[in-house]
Amino acid sequence: MNPLLLIIVPLVGAALAALWPGNRTRPWFLPVVSLLHVGMTFWLFINPPVVAPDAWLGFDPLARAVLPVVSLLFLVCAAYGVSYLRIRSERPNRVFVASLLAILGLLSAGHQARHLGLLWITTEAVTLAAVPLLHFNNTPRAFEATWKYLLVGGTGIALSLLGSFCLGYSSLHGGGVGDLTFTALTAQGAGLSRPWVLTAWVLLLVGYGTKMGLAPMHTWKPDAYGEAPGLVGAILAGGVTTVAFTAILRVRSVVASSGEGAIADRTLLVIGLFSMLVAALFLLGTRDYKRMLAYSSVEHMGILCIGAAFGAAGAAAALFHVWSNSLTKGSLFSSAGNIRRAAGSPLMNDVRGMSVLTPRSAALFVTGMFAVTACPPFGPFFSELLVVRAGLAAGHGLAIAIFLGCLLLAFFGLTRVVFGIVDGRPRPAAKANSKNFVETVGVVAPPLLLLGLSLWLGLFTPAILREAWLAAVAQLYPTP
Repeated sequence: MNPLLLIIVPLVGAALAALWPGNRTRPWFLPVVSLLHVGMTFWLFINPPVVAPDAWLGFDPLARAVLPVVSLLFLVCAAYGVSYLRIRSERPNRVFVASLLAILGLLSAGHQARHLGLLWITTEAVTLAAVPLLHFNNTPRAFEATWKYLLVGGTGIALSLLGSFCLGYSSLHGGGVGDLTFTALTAQGAGLSRPWVLTAWVLLLVGYGTKMGLAPMHTWKPDAYGEAPGLVGAILAGGVTTVAFTAILRVRSVVASSGEGAIADRTLLVIGLFSMLVAALFLLGTRDYKRMLAYSSVEHMGILCIGAAFGAAGAAAALFHVWSNSLTKGSLFSSAGNIRRAAGSPLMNDVRGMSVLTPRSAALFVTGMFAVTACPPFGPFFSELLVVRAGLAAGHGLAIAIFLGCLLLAFFGLTRVVFGIVDGRPRPAAKANSKNFVETVGVVAPPLLLLGLSLWLGLFTPAILREAWLAAVAQLYPTP
């Protein structure tokens, strides 16, 4: 099977959805196209193709290690989207459905991009495709969040482009021929100009770190996640951020080949710990449960960077965490979206007793909170445990102590908000608003399925999945 179909099929689906005349039937393009995408992705996962070294696009080991969970998350969110858009029938969904499918195709291209320039193009295209999704609610705060997303994201776009130029120039300065595939850049290795490589690394880390939402470049996240529909938040947190993380991993492998891997790892460790600390402090103060999920995402992006800084074992743990975090966050955002529609407000001051008004969604929200805070036996517990083991094995005891302290603070912050909205006596306004929302199978089954997958991943991680993570690590962290 040609891996290009992973890009072509969603983009064709987006075009057809944009042309489709029926507002009620158009949302079904989401599960149909994403089901095809999941089938093709897992076929390639089980039967990985041979990728030419000079290929600009390819289902290489890194794409194989990450893209399947993005596709799976999108499928479950697509199923949720059918029920969500039926509830929101007052809003036209042509642009919404087309943008979601375009994002799926562009994410497939971004994860398979093996050329520095193509990686930048696909990553920024994903950013632009997400814009219509953020202001779907058509409120002043949604438009404000969209503009902040564009302004902060635009800064990241500019910095990552400048960093790409610097990395390309480091190759030319070192006698290269202008081949910007990651294979060629890595092969040039010590021939790269080190000052230009380090300049490129700083710019690319900040640029793609903005896309991930690492602190202090995270300022777009609370507004965007707080105002976007729940399924959009799930795709942003579990899908869009992963393509920026894999971009950083690819660039780090080039920097390491030039002999500056230690510097790259130290910067990843520092920015990862800083992101966790900032997120934990904000979690202790926020009273908005959707913004709470944004800060939780900042924390988990920091965990990914910390894992990548701990060498091959840490990188394998980080790839594990990509899966566990994506599935768990998808469940949390979906159930939070249900609570938000039932309560009519995202603020703790206005929301109480949701275990009475939306018992199923509240139970999923509480369980998802325990899962995302690394309580066993869910996936995040095991992936974060592997990060801790990798850090201790690498001699980073102090960093692990800070890591664990931030996890504890984040746990306190999350439980404060979650139990604050679930327990107690329902507010009169929430009771009146909840009559307009019914917990149907269509809005409860998707978060339940994602939570079940997170549990399954923790208890029964398949050997083929571990093999895929190790193959990606061998690609990114080759042994001397």
